[in-house]
Amino acid sequence: MWELDNKKYFFLLLVVAVLVLLFIADVLWKKRKQKDFATEKAIEKLAPNRSKNKSIIKASLYLVALTAIVIGLVNPKIGTRVVTVKRQGVDIVFTLDVSKSMLAQDMAPDRLSKMKQLVSQIINSLGPDRVGIVGYAGSAFPMLPITTDHYAAKMYLQSMNTDMVSSQGTAFEDAINVASNYYDNPRTSKVMILISDGEDHGEEMDSAITIAKEKGIKIITIGVGTEKGAPIPIRTANGLEYKKDWDNQIVTTKLVPATLQHIAKATGGKYYYGSNTQEIVDLIKSDLNKIEKTDFESQQIAEFQSQFQWFLGLAFILLFIDLFILERKTLWMKKMNLFNEKE
Repeated sequence: MWELDNKKYFFLLLVVAVLVLLFIADVLWKKRKQKDFATEKAIEKLAPNRSKNKSIIKASLYLVALTAIVIGLVNPKIGTRVVTVKRQGVDIVFTLDVSKSMLAQDMAPDRLSKMKQLVSQIINSLGPDRVGIVGYAGSAFPMLPITTDHYAAKMYLQSMNTDMVSSQGTAFEDAINVASNYYDNPRTSKVMILISDGEDHGEEMDSAITIAKEKGIKIITIGVGTEKGAPIPIRTANGLEYKKDWDNQIVTTKLVPATLQHIAKATGGKYYYGSNTQEIVDLIKSDLNKIEKTDFESQQIAEFQSQFQWFLGLAFILLFIDLFILERKTLWMKKMNLFNEKE
């Protein structure tokens, strides 16, 4: 088995080809000029030590050395053995609140943006763990199946908004149930990271928590918003307005940490207040490091060893030899008579 590491350097062989053509053109031009100057016998008498073939030898050494350098830059690799690589990690499902209350601006720039920032930074800190995303408001929906593709996870994360669910509210029961069905391997360690302002408008949340516990899912909850609360901005044709209740009073949405603390405690997880992004990332990373990692993927790969050093070594040897080859005839070369030159 073999592969080429940097194929882009093959274009340099065109430079070598051009140099070959230039050298051939130079040799033909010199021969033509020599014929115009004098006959072959006259030139032999005028320059008896002139070698007709040394220039060809030297040029050939240069061109072969350049070719070897180019191949060295391409770096051919030869596979020596096939090894099995196992990936160990934790299955993590991010369960994210996309209800209208997440538009409140009591966390800059708003709760939704803060949640995206938190999740993105947590994903950046992960190792080979698998991740999935569930969105929820009045109902829950699968956003991204569990995967090792962290780039795709962040791409889907950025596309989430409060218009994705027509039924508004915050139904933790449905969110936990949908997220609990994400885990496709019963042997892996399972973590759910649920982020919300804690306002629960659903029922039977405890039954969903029980199901999560039975499946061995530890739920870490993160609260966004403030207990003081803030109004919910709504963009209309007339500009920015705020959501109002049936009495035409502006609705204030508040962080309810008690709900999130209850979910975390019931499943052996922890609750964190999400004001400081880096602090939350460090705490969750620490929590995940304490969880037993399990094998969830293995694949066979070929180990390749670079061979560029042989070609660079050949180029060095050829250029070194070239230093000792003179343009004129030498006694030892004359005795070898490599080119059957007549005395």
